[in-house]
Amino acid sequence: MSTKAMIFDLDDTLFAEKDYIFSGFLAVDKAVQKKLSVSGFYKIAIELFEEGERKYIFNRALDRLNVNYNNKLIHSLLKTYRTHLPDIQLLNDAKWVIENLYDSVKLGIISDGYIDAQYNKVKALKLKNMFHSIILSDRFGRENWKPSKVPYLHVCMALQVEHKDCIYIGDNLSKDFITAKSLGWKTVYIERRHGMYPNIIVDEEYQAHYKISDLKELSLINEFENLFKKQYVPYSI
Repeated sequence: MSTKAMIFDLDDTLFAEKDYIFSGFLAVDKAVQKKLSVSGFYKIAIELFEEGERKYIFNRALDRLNVNYNNKLIHSLLKTYRTHLPDIQLLNDAKWVIENLYDSVKLGIISDGYIDAQYNKVKALKLKNMFHSIILSDRFGRENWKPSKVPYLHVCMALQVEHKDCIYIGDNLSKDFITAKSLGWKTVYIERRHGMYPNIIVDEEYQAHYKISDLKELSLINEFENLFKKQYVPYSI
């Protein structure tokens, strides 16, 4: 296989999703202080998140703050969360890969999520000048989030490459690889120990061809090593 394109997931692949979440909590905290003159939202939201709450963090945090609220307020806070410009950075291993790939390798992103939130992540990370194509699947409707074929087809068209020439790297076994594999892509699972999707058990068809714990390890996979200017040397004692 002659690899011509390396396409990445975004959240917990190129940056730590928890950083985005906590950045969003801080933005909402400021909104709560401004709208309601109530402090403490940020600390409580993080506590709830660490306790495992995911779906109703805003409601539970306001309950703990003894704030009376309605759906209109919750929706307003959700909008603040999803439209804020986050304080996030590329992970070091992501920077290393981007800097050490040969220029002949085209770079792409396929990312699910609400379009405003994903756009602002791309903006905050300054990715437009680093990647040849960035496909935010929400622009095609939520029904075309992964594992829909639509974003994979669009990134191939944008990069002007065939499916057999693509690699996809992501962190979510439940949706990142099944379609890419069916189209003939090579796939790599990045296992982020502190990510949002650890320890997922899936059937074989959902598994990636390769599994790594650091993006630098891409340069150690035999069929990809020729894509890199240098190989990663793991630290050893």
